[in-house]
Amino acid sequence: MRTARRSAPSGRRPSAASAAPVALPRRAPLPAPHTGPVLDVVVPVHNEETDLEPCVRRLHAHLGETFPYSFRITIADNASTDRTPLIAARLADELPGTEWIRLAEKGRGRALHAAWSRSRAPVLAYLDVDLSTDLAALLPLVAPLISGHSDIAIGTRLARGSRVVRGPKREFISRCYNGLLRGTLAVGFSDAQCGFKAVRRDVAERLLPLVQDREWFFDTEMLVIAERAGLRIHEVPVDWVDDPDSRVDILATALADLRGMARLGRTLAGGRLPLTALRRTGTPGGDGLGLPPALVPQLLRFAAVGVACTLFHLLLFTSLRPLAGAQAANALALLASAVANTAANRRLTFGVRGRGGALRHQLKGLAAFLVGLALTSGSLAVLQHTAPDAGARVELVTLVAANLAATLLRFLLLRAWVFPGHRSRRTTGASVS
Repeated sequence: MRTARRSAPSGRRPSAASAAPVALPRRAPLPAPHTGPVLDVVVPVHNEETDLEPCVRRLHAHLGETFPYSFRITIADNASTDRTPLIAARLADELPGTEWIRLAEKGRGRALHAAWSRSRAPVLAYLDVDLSTDLAALLPLVAPLISGHSDIAIGTRLARGSRVVRGPKREFISRCYNGLLRGTLAVGFSDAQCGFKAVRRDVAERLLPLVQDREWFFDTEMLVIAERAGLRIHEVPVDWVDDPDSRVDILATALADLRGMARLGRTLAGGRLPLTALRRTGTPGGDGLGLPPALVPQLLRFAAVGVACTLFHLLLFTSLRPLAGAQAANALALLASAVANTAANRRLTFGVRGRGGALRHQLKGLAAFLVGLALTSGSLAVLQHTAPDAGARVELVTLVAANLAATLLRFLLLRAWVFPGHRSRRTTGASVS
């Protein structure tokens, strides 16, 4: 295969409104034989003169030995100021099926957008230059896309089958980030920022014009939009070893990601994305409100369980009060109704069957209940402290508002923390912890 060196075009970014209104066709395996590379693996780099050559040579050798289809490696150099462009050019000349492009601006998302937009390979992928992810997961990552089983595939470091070596700080940040995504945008995938992803080109052609971010939030935004459109996301547990020489500015990246979440949330709530242009023919859509397909039915079932458990609490309190007194009866009734609420939501709202994990779910459900109880009790305590002369009507309004907030918080905790693997239609390589 001929190698090439070229600069990525700096054309105007397509608007979301320009997306084609016609839905994607049904998934199908790639035609065989296929002319040209089946897989294009992009390696985005910025000032990586030390890691670039060993990474690309190792990747090229691995694909040549294990990948059963033709492939291409594209080095996407975004505004490097060291010897990275020279090394990339030399690798493109020496290694068959290797190319490189150069961009004038920084940004991982910008590099991926440019490289994927110009590629004609049916399957597009990328991985980080430090090769933190074991390359043995590359074929399982792209196989569901080649076969037509899925639209996007991502590596996950948060599945039970994953083996991860990294410090507690990065582990904590990663879990907090993905937990925040589940709580705010109600996502179903487990690991948004693992640098190991692939997408079918027919999906990328519709999806990339809708993704606004050109930095680190690019991955998350792409996945959220794809999931909201009902596309199938396949997750592959990976073995991952943290790079101790990582130069990512964690604070700046976290703040940018929070701004990206807020922007994307407003866009989805306002219905400003043409999600129907991304749906597969015959794939059920969402609810028209920018909500994932499973969220509204879950909310309705959660509300029905809540009403039933409230009635159960009142009946139990009435039965126990003559024997135990008001405080003890209320405590026992609350505890029993909390256990019943978690059990009912486990089966009816989130569809969990069997006894596996039941005790863990109950303990987490009780913790979520206590968080809600602390919110309502704390609201009354604050009111009594700041306005000791407030009447019963003000107390009632405060309690109702606090209970509504506590109920919403409990639902989010159940969805994102207690039952994180039962939120939406997705495919995974292993159960998510």
